[in-house]
Amino acid sequence: MRSRTEHRHHTGRREHVFAPVLTILSIWRLRAPLLTAGCILSLLALLCGLLLTREAGIRVAGMAMGGIVITVAALRVLGVARVGLRYVERLVTHDAMFRALADVRVWFFRHLARGAAAGLGFRRAGDLLSRLVSDVETLDGLYLRIIVPLAGAVMVLPFLFLAINLVNSPLAIVIAVLFAIGAFVMPVCAAVLARRDGGLVNHQAAQLRIGVLDMVTGLREIRTFGAEGRMLANVTARDEALFRAQMRQSRALALAGGASYLCGQLAVVIVLAAALGIGGMGPLAPLPAAGVLFLTVAAFESIGGLTRAGALAGNVTRAAERVVGVDDNVRHAAPQGSAPAPAGTDIRFENITFRWSEDRVPVFDGLSLDIPAGSRVAVLGPSGAGKSTLAALLLKVVAPDSGRVLLGGEDIAGISDDALRQRMAWLSQATHLFEDTIRNNLLLGRPDASDDDLWVALDRARVGDLVRDMPEGLDTWLGEGGASVSGGQGRRIALARTLLSHAPILILDEPATGLDAETEQDFLRTLNEVTQGRTVILIAHRLTGVEQLDRIWRISGGHAVAVAR
Repeated sequence: MRSRTEHRHHTGRREHVFAPVLTILSIWRLRAPLLTAGCILSLLALLCGLLLTREAGIRVAGMAMGGIVITVAALRVLGVARVGLRYVERLVTHDAMFRALADVRVWFFRHLARGAAAGLGFRRAGDLLSRLVSDVETLDGLYLRIIVPLAGAVMVLPFLFLAINLVNSPLAIVIAVLFAIGAFVMPVCAAVLARRDGGLVNHQAAQLRIGVLDMVTGLREIRTFGAEGRMLANVTARDEALFRAQMRQSRALALAGGASYLCGQLAVVIVLAAALGIGGMGPLAPLPAAGVLFLTVAAFESIGGLTRAGALAGNVTRAAERVVGVDDNVRHAAPQGSAPAPAGTDIRFENITFRWSEDRVPVFDGLSLDIPAGSRVAVLGPSGAGKSTLAALLLKVVAPDSGRVLLGGEDIAGISDDALRQRMAWLSQATHLFEDTIRNNLLLGRPDASDDDLWVALDRARVGDLVRDMPEGLDTWLGEGGASVSGGQGRRIALARTLLSHAPILILDEPATGLDAETEQDFLRTLNEVTQGRTVILIAHRLTGVEQLDRIWRISGGHAVAVAR
């Protein structure tokens, strides 16, 4: 019983290790023909190289003995074929890999975006950057440095054995065993070592990026509080931790690489000994001996990078885990509906139960509330009460554990995401302005909008005159995060982007966060004017007194409680 339990445990661990890699391979399935073609071209180039080296060795030996064993034309054919195949193989494999990595980035972004609308996903920009850049780039080694070289080793092993077996069977067995150790055993050892240490290296690299990003983005606060020395010491400590992890990994991998190299050198020594009749496996005839010697050298040279590939395999599996891990940030995947959105816009949360994870208390426990079409409601509550979770459920970013969210009397689970979000517009507490022009920031809300539409939206958000006074008008560059405008001005530009949508339902999640009291009230008055005729769901900690509302709900204890006005 114990051995069966241990077997299941180890099997589960192996499945866990390879599952992210299999996910990456499934993302690459559309590139399978191109990837396969590159691998075949690589094998043909390798085969030509082996034949060329073997026959060249026989020719050199024959010339030394005063005879010609193979024509120059044959060598030229093999040489030209090898060069041509290698050139085309590089073009095809690298093109395939660039396309495959682009597919991974698109997949990563799409799965990240599933949680972004509700403020979910990554909380640390440095970690996100590390996954999106470093970890995705590491995955190119899965094909170029692992799959293709490994396929070559699998082809070379039987070819090497059969070629030497024609000369001497015992020698063929010994060389094949040494080749298998160098090509497969040592890389596996390197992979185990790299996986053991590679996780620490990746973690320390991510920590360093986080520290550097924190220092750069918080430079103003650091200077204000005189904390330059402390922040620099923190980054330096993280850099040293990364260096120690890398050195530990490098020492272990150097041992595995050295062992693989010794296998190749030992194989050459054994072939020379057999040629001289030492060790009971010879003597060999001069011409076959030369061919075996040259072939052995070429075969072991072809696997020279496999130990490094084994080391890379450990890093690749870790990188694959981190990339695929973006899916772990959204526990409740919403079903993919296909029905069109109904004409009605009445909203009903019906006996909703929801929790973000099993080890956390429920956010909602039987929550129910109605929002009639065209009404203006506020949803109040302290941080963590579930106000933004309510928006996430309505936007179908996540699905409830139980209960239903109805739109126009229909369960939104069956409505397609695109159709549902055409009925809703969202303005969040962390609305982002992109490092682009005002025009392009606005067009995010409605790509087909004309300049007249943009100006109407800006005027309704009471920021049109400001944009007109700018030297380049709509083509004014906003800078990173809208750095060229104030917080209130940036929030109004974001409001104009939301107003461009014809959605009949507006979800306003803490839209005035970060504004001073006067600017907040002025902004909310603008909202009162420009949202007439639409269903408005205002999510807030508190009310300022200027809101025009039909009903107020307070989230408390996982339920929605109506508040008397």
